[in-house]
Amino acid sequence: MFFQQFYLASLGHASYLVGDEKTGRALVFDPRRDVEVYLHAARRQGLRIAYAADSHGHNDYLSGLSELAARQDGLDLWGSARAQLGYEHRGLRDGETIEFGDVGIEVMHTPGHTPEHISLLVYDRSAGSDVPALLLSGGALLVGDLARPDLLGGEEHARRAAREFCDTVQTKLLPLPDGVQVFPTHVAGSLCGGSIGSRLSTTLGYERKTNAILARMDSEDEFVRECIRLDNLPAVPPYWRRMRERNLAGVDPLGVLGEPPALPVDAFAEEQQAGALVLDARTPEAFGGEHIPGALNVGLGPAFATWAGTVLPADAHVLLVVDGSEQVWEATWQLLRIGYAPPIGWLAGGMAAWRTSARPIESLQQISVHRLRDALDNGEVDLLDVRQPGEWAGGHVPGAVYITGAELPDRIGEVPADRPLAVTCGSGYRSSVAASLLARDRKEKVLNVAGGMTAWKNAGLPTED
Repeated sequence: MFFQQFYLASLGHASYLVGDEKTGRALVFDPRRDVEVYLHAARRQGLRIAYAADSHGHNDYLSGLSELAARQDGLDLWGSARAQLGYEHRGLRDGETIEFGDVGIEVMHTPGHTPEHISLLVYDRSAGSDVPALLLSGGALLVGDLARPDLLGGEEHARRAAREFCDTVQTKLLPLPDGVQVFPTHVAGSLCGGSIGSRLSTTLGYERKTNAILARMDSEDEFVRECIRLDNLPAVPPYWRRMRERNLAGVDPLGVLGEPPALPVDAFAEEQQAGALVLDARTPEAFGGEHIPGALNVGLGPAFATWAGTVLPADAHVLLVVDGSEQVWEATWQLLRIGYAPPIGWLAGGMAAWRTSARPIESLQQISVHRLRDALDNGEVDLLDVRQPGEWAGGHVPGAVYITGAELPDRIGEVPADRPLAVTCGSGYRSSVAASLLARDRKEKVLNVAGGMTAWKNAGLPTED
């Protein structure tokens, strides 16, 4: 049996290729939208991708099932028999077993994260054992955590889902042997859990001994309370509202993608004036020094997709500012994975070309934590904290206004507007995103706190819980 994990740090996402050398057939589980990685891996091993499935209707990215179906003739798509799916597929029932060569797949209905959720228990028949080799757990069991049950409704829905999760853990997961390796879909970097560990896989035995939520299994009520501790869960980015419905309906294939064109300064400016949004993917420090007026700053890196999806409207026409042409397709794919169209162009020559063209330039002033302390004491500024709930609860600046970055686009009217505003996060990345969003329509100055709350605490400045 051939097995490979594919880790995408920008989404905290893992996907899998399981192949049988005897028949040459392979399964892809929870594919992302840029599917060439799976086709390349299968090709290298002399395998043909014959099956593909999602564990559930994902909230955090667009599935690559339709892309695989478009690229691989004869591909059979699988899906939970309990899901209302808008594409042709084979409905998998709880307890069903599928065999191809030396690979055995046992389907497990594992609700909790979502009602239709399935996990796949994989057997390697070549080993001559009926003991399962590994579990593709989706969101049913994570490294040190369980996937959140609150994404499809309010607190009462989350409570019901957590009770389903309790049954899943007790009747489906805990009876498995300690040695079963667990490979989740939601891994380090995902917002689908509140305390996901940094490792990309685990075992049943290790989780049984160390997973804090599993330790609450003696009491269903305590387990449910731990599952729905919303103060421990990250805020949900706005683009997540659109992903699940599209995934369940079936994502339209991308087809042949055109090359985002390099635009000279004049053409770039014309597109911006026509309504396109400038997305500056440089670092907060570079953006703070100089940027195109009205630009949004989301630095290209592991968190780019999450924060681009937070500040960009669903139908945004995007213009990119990058440090070099090699970054254009990295940014483009990160946008495509969460449902945006490719950029309509990128600034040829970068900010140097814009600057030398004598067009207007703005800056985002950085403020040190020491200067911020003085300004707060003197009533010169207000402070907005855009961190996650767990970070806020772990200590914040007295008197700060708190709105998570994910909620800011919907709650922007709650931000104080009478004085200059300083924005802080953990280190300065998220606050630069938030500050760039606020500065677009704000008369008063917006400042980014250099070093964020990490610098504030390292300076020994006061905090409150």
